[in-house]
Amino acid sequence: MPSAVTPLRRSREYSSEDEGDENTPGTSAHSFGSKKRARFSTNGASISQKALLANGFSSQLHGASQAEVSRSRKAPMDHQPGSIVRVKLTNFVTYTAVEFFPGPSLNMVIGPNGTGKSTLVCAICLGLGWGAQHLGRAKDVSEYVKHGSQEAWIEIELARDIKRSSNPVILCNIKREGNKSEFSIDGRHCSKKAVMELARSYSIQIDNLCQFLPQDKVVEFAAMTPIELLCSTQRAVAPREMIDLHDQLKEARHDQRKIQIQNASDLETLANLEGRQRMQEADVERMREREQIIKRTLMLESARPFPEYRQVRTAVQEAKARKKESAKELKDLEESVEPILQAVNAKQRYHNQIKFVVEERKRVVDKADRKADSLAARLNALEDQIKDIEKEKDAEKKGSKTNKGELSRHEQIIDRLKRQIQEPPPEMDVSIVTERLRANKRADQENNAKAEEIQKTMGDLARQGRDKNIRIDNAKRELSNLESQVGQQNNKLEKTARESAIAWKWIQAHQDEFNKPVYGPPIVECSVKDPRYVDLIEGTFSNTDFTCFTVQSREDFNKLHFQLYNRMRLSQINIRTMTGGLSNFRPPISDEETQRYGFDGWALDFINGPEPVLAMLCAEGPRLHQTAVSLRDTTSQQYDMLQDSPVASWITSKSHYKISRRREYGPGATSTQVRDVRPARIWTDQPVDLTAKRELQENIEGWTEEIDAIQGQIENSNNEVKLLRSKRDELVQERESVAKEKEIAQKAMRAFQALPTRLVQEEKKLADVQKLMQGVKERYQALQDNQDTTTLQKGEASLEFAKAVEVLTRTHNDLHEAELMLIEATSDVEVLTERNGAVKQQLDAKRYELEVHIKQLEVATAKARKVYERVKEAFATGDEEHQAFWRTLPEGQTIEQLETEIQSEKARLELMHEGNDGVIREFEQRQMKIDRLREKLEGIQQSIQEIDEKIKEIQENWEPRLDKLIKRISESFGYNMKQINCAGEVEVYKDEQDFGLWAIQIRVKFRENEPLTLLDSHRQSGGERAVSTIFYLMSLQSLTRSPFRVVDEINQGMDPRNERLVHARMVSIATGNDDQQFQLDEDDGPDGKLDGANDRSGSQYFLITPKLLHGLKYERGMRVLCIASGEYMPEDQMSIDFKACVAIREKTPLISTIG
Repeated sequence: MPSAVTPLRRSREYSSEDEGDENTPGTSAHSFGSKKRARFSTNGASISQKALLANGFSSQLHGASQAEVSRSRKAPMDHQPGSIVRVKLTNFVTYTAVEFFPGPSLNMVIGPNGTGKSTLVCAICLGLGWGAQHLGRAKDVSEYVKHGSQEAWIEIELARDIKRSSNPVILCNIKREGNKSEFSIDGRHCSKKAVMELARSYSIQIDNLCQFLPQDKVVEFAAMTPIELLCSTQRAVAPREMIDLHDQLKEARHDQRKIQIQNASDLETLANLEGRQRMQEADVERMREREQIIKRTLMLESARPFPEYRQVRTAVQEAKARKKESAKELKDLEESVEPILQAVNAKQRYHNQIKFVVEERKRVVDKADRKADSLAARLNALEDQIKDIEKEKDAEKKGSKTNKGELSRHEQIIDRLKRQIQEPPPEMDVSIVTERLRANKRADQENNAKAEEIQKTMGDLARQGRDKNIRIDNAKRELSNLESQVGQQNNKLEKTARESAIAWKWIQAHQDEFNKPVYGPPIVECSVKDPRYVDLIEGTFSNTDFTCFTVQSREDFNKLHFQLYNRMRLSQINIRTMTGGLSNFRPPISDEETQRYGFDGWALDFINGPEPVLAMLCAEGPRLHQTAVSLRDTTSQQYDMLQDSPVASWITSKSHYKISRRREYGPGATSTQVRDVRPARIWTDQPVDLTAKRELQENIEGWTEEIDAIQGQIENSNNEVKLLRSKRDELVQERESVAKEKEIAQKAMRAFQALPTRLVQEEKKLADVQKLMQGVKERYQALQDNQDTTTLQKGEASLEFAKAVEVLTRTHNDLHEAELMLIEATSDVEVLTERNGAVKQQLDAKRYELEVHIKQLEVATAKARKVYERVKEAFATGDEEHQAFWRTLPEGQTIEQLETEIQSEKARLELMHEGNDGVIREFEQRQMKIDRLREKLEGIQQSIQEIDEKIKEIQENWEPRLDKLIKRISESFGYNMKQINCAGEVEVYKDEQDFGLWAIQIRVKFRENEPLTLLDSHRQSGGERAVSTIFYLMSLQSLTRSPFRVVDEINQGMDPRNERLVHARMVSIATGNDDQQFQLDEDDGPDGKLDGANDRSGSQYFLITPKLLHGLKYERGMRVLCIASGEYMPEDQMSIDFKACVAIREKTPLISTIG
């Protein structure tokens, strides 16, 4: 792998003794750890040698002036803070291990292409925390790990500032797995953000092309717009404050424009709203007046309960007065007729007393009646109880007779059981019977096994016979197919595509499972109309076209696809879907043009078949409607005509032509494919294959003989099975007979063994019956005693019932006596009442009048309460406006007067036009919008004024400083261009409306008689743009805020003259030996520098180039990093003596020196 071959690094401790070595412009990088090419020096010690140049010249240049020599002996320069002191790489891109020690000024990194120069640039970018996107190469950091390794290491040492005691060392570990990076600073693990913050603290800007310009970003830098160039320039040389001021100006201008647009829009909106307000003002006034009338009408309607309440309250008061007057009149009348009514009242009181007595005696009669009924019911119950006892006595008598019969029966059973116990049954040898049954079962099993074996053999023979019959049927069918067209085509399908033939058989048997008919391959579905064209038609088909199936819906396609591929496991199947018809396919030219080109027609005209299949062959595969057919060959004239025609395919008796046209490449971009027409093999009429016929016939005869033999074997087996079945029946009968004998014997033994238990049970039943007979006398006597007691109770109940009947008779007599007295009192009262009828009528009239007045008062009071509730509800639900209105109503206003006023307001309302109900709401909402807009516009005007003042203040602070900065750059750029006999200047384009459009304009002149012109990709050549770019970058050197710059292969587009001149200027500026000095104003920055710019020596510079011209200018303070690498490096790299190579080169005379 490529690696750097350089001496070991010397100590960074500077002293007067090391002065010559420190400024030696020689190589200064180490590599180590590679098996192929080790990078150590031979003795491992630090190497001190005579100053050498990259091209082999001695540092004491031949022909150099004494001034140049003295200038080159200046004091050594130190690394500025943030510049790169050391870079160490391990397993990174092309390097196994290498270490670089760049100098503090210009570093020339040279070496052939592919040796790893740009790898150093990649390491600087990734090692300082920036992403791979800034390199323009691989986007993933894992791709920068060396092939064959899992991780890579980048170690970068930066020069310290006054705040640090030692140089910060950044370590980056890139892991291939996971595409991630890990960082540490001075051995302490940290985040990528912390590394970038450290780099930015030294003003390192890897993402700024003015500072860091890798090889793959050169084109991107050249493509930078003037606006982007201004931003990058400020980032490179201006303080952060200027960048922030510029951003603030752009943001403020953007805000100002946004507010101005909003202001104009709001002004337009305000004028529109105000115009609409003026147009609707009269209508709104009318609508408001109408609303006031509606409002007053509603107010009046809501006030209805108040006059109504006053009216009903007056009615209640009047009803109370009438009631009071009627009550007084009744009382006066009653007092005046009191003497007359005293006799009537006395008789009435006597009548009432007698009436009360009658009621009391009725209650006594009812009570005596209920008591007599109760005693009668008790008497009846005792009578029923006596009858029940009689029935129980009769039952006991009958039960005694029954028990005597049961006692005799149980005694007989016990005697019989005792006799049976004395006579046991004969014993049976169970083992002999069991052995007879086992022998019978074994014989039966053997018999069944033989029968099953014979039946299995018969089943095998039957299956063989069925297979033979199926083969015979298939052979007969094939024999018939050999003599039919359909059969021949099916055989051809079988030979051409066996799986397609299997699928076609399944489809024919299951057509009813599909939504629409499914068509088989064109081999079996289609035929050629004219045999003369069969070769031509088949020439348009491929094997897939011949064997594909056609379905007419997506659902059928999915079903057939699942059946053939998933269930039947067929793989060589082609299914196509065709939902349209032949009407969608038309030839590309008319019939007249077809004849003019010498064609007989189109392939579709010469083939028969189902329409969906033909439409499928037009849509896919041979495209029959677009393939012309002719039995004659195409002439040269016809071929030339067809080249410019829409016809893309035609076939003749010998050849098949296909034209491919590429319209994007012009009308003449065509290519023609021609292939020979082969003889047809599918749709041909061939004689019957006699060999196949004879073979089928012989197979049929052989299989028939085998079937006859199988039938004979089956008949013999049937006879054997019948004999075995007969023997099985005999064994079954014998087994059943033995089992029956065994069962009878066992049943008799079980019955004998159960006799003792039965005897015990019968003896227990006998004892129960005897016990039952012993209690009959006692139960009968108990029933007799109970009957006597019940009879006594019946006598007592009879006496009580007689007394109750006597009391009931006496109370009835008292009631009759009282009722007679009541009749007499009633008669007396009626006589007296009749005599004083006029007085009574007068009193009744007064009482009725009083009742009427009471009812009127109740009705008026109820109505008043209801109206009062409505009044309370109105006050509870009404707002202050309604309540204030109700208080203004006249005190004496009646409901009729209120209704008259309501009708008057409604009449006024009807005379006014109704209008749109939403006009007032719309008018008021629009007025609110107008008020808000006016308030908003006042705030916008104030904001615009504030932004104007802010822009003016920031611009006065930023623009002069920018002008000074660009003036310095322009002076330096013009001086650099002047050194190569050219001219240039840099200026700022200032857009008055948008600070984001401010830009840097570079004007250059490379010829004496031409004016200064803008630098762009249209006016200048690539070399001129490269010269201008590098001079612009060098113009930033004395003003730079960046500790180092990287330019990769910027000189590759220059001619030798410009390259030499540019190189000389770069060396002078980078090493601080530039003759031109720019005096800075005192107010440019601290210590007379422009906002922190470095001293005149400039910053660290990396120039990456694969080659250098001879005789270039070199200065002390430069360092050349020469990467020696290649496939033919010796195994022992330490044996290379670079010092000897330089010594040899020093002996060669210098041809010329330019610079």
